[in-house]
Amino acid sequence: MKDRVRGHRRAVVAAGALIAAAAVMVVGTAGASTKASCGTVTLNEQAWAGSTANTYVAKAALEKYLHCNVKITQIAEIPVYQALANGKTDAVLEDWQHVDQYKTYIKTQKTVVAGGPNGVIGHIGWFIPTYLMKQHPEFKTWKGLKGKESLFKSPESGSQGMFLGGDPSYVQKDQQLIKALGLDFKFVSVGAEPAQVARWSQLYRQHKPVIFYWYTPQYLNQEFQLSEVALPARFKGCADDAKTGGDPQKYRCAYDKTIIEKVFSKKFSNSGNPAFAAMKKFTWTNADQELVAKWIAGDHMKPDKAGEKWVSDNAAKVKKWFGK
Repeated sequence: MKDRVRGHRRAVVAAGALIAAAAVMVVGTAGASTKASCGTVTLNEQAWAGSTANTYVAKAALEKYLHCNVKITQIAEIPVYQALANGKTDAVLEDWQHVDQYKTYIKTQKTVVAGGPNGVIGHIGWFIPTYLMKQHPEFKTWKGLKGKESLFKSPESGSQGMFLGGDPSYVQKDQQLIKALGLDFKFVSVGAEPAQVARWSQLYRQHKPVIFYWYTPQYLNQEFQLSEVALPARFKGCADDAKTGGDPQKYRCAYDKTIIEKVFSKKFSNSGNPAFAAMKKFTWTNADQELVAKWIAGDHMKPDKAGEKWVSDNAAKVKKWFGK
């Protein structure tokens, strides 16, 4: 689903008769921090703007309130679990419920720890431009696509309609879903999310038909008017991540709404580092994430500055992560 923030400030302890009594605590005005041994914390940034937003907001908060040295890794959704298990990265603040990895690394190996929701609710689906939905209201459901797939033809798809797939590293099942629904689409992947966005947004600006994998929250949803094509209702056993393979029929359903989770390395959770407790409490909203993601990806603000700005603008919310 890929969506960077540096700020470093040390509290100054006033000299005086109370120095000894205040040895374990730094007390100040705005930006006061608990003096604790944080050391180096490594956060993993996924390859979409929302993940960049929460990673760098967390980085700014940890540097400001705990004086951590925060490093950023950029490991894809599935391999990052082994990196967590190996202690090569400490935290993923936006995980779209990789349940197979949960079974392996959290329940069986116990090398990764569940961190709870980050406050964001995600949803993947099939989307088309709203102008196209107005022209073809039958596209409100997948059934309306049947027999009209050729409207979405492209040079890559020949006589079939083109379905533009998402970033290959994301949770997805569209090839299997197309087959299970009997739709005459050719699945086309153009690579990572920036390439996919470039492709569908170009067609959008040309006012042409396009159908593609997309998701919320995503800051581009504020810029483009998109409409979702309803897929079949979910059923018991319905699956969303086709990387596990199996019968295409088990994917014949809409993507679920996803409570976005946090995951941590077991090593980090057992370290006693106050950063772990703070990141366990890290939570924000879809609107928060889309705002910061827009600053970074839409307005081209440096991720460091965007994170610092949000942390400064939302001090009351951030201080709760640190028990203040």
